[in-house]
Amino acid sequence: MEKKMICIMCPMGCELLVTKNGNDISVTGNSCGRGVIFAKEEMTCPKRIVTTSVKTEKGVKSCKTTIPIPKSLIFDCVKEIEKLRLKDAKFGDIIIKNVLNTGADVIITAN
Repeated sequence: MEKKMICIMCPMGCELLVTKNGNDISVTGNSCGRGVIFAKEEMTCPKRIVTTSVKTEKGVKSCKTTIPIPKSLIFDCVKEIEKLRLKDAKFGDIIIKNVLNTGADVIITAN
């Protein structure tokens, strides 16, 4: 199976050609090693940073996961954040530690 994708690991945006044959994955078109890592992860367990907002008594604040989480858990992560009603929060505060046992924390990204 062959799949084309654009690497999102740096501003170069390399066009990758990923070939999967059983458990073997080969990658061409990358300018650096990060492209290979990205392509292999994208083919086996794609992950993304979750960015959303959380309600506080003083309004809505933006937040995100500190590291990418599996795409399959994005909606569950957002549901966990939607459950929160914070008194207040400031930039950098951890509002959920180890969300969904992913190793990612959810932090406030703006004051």
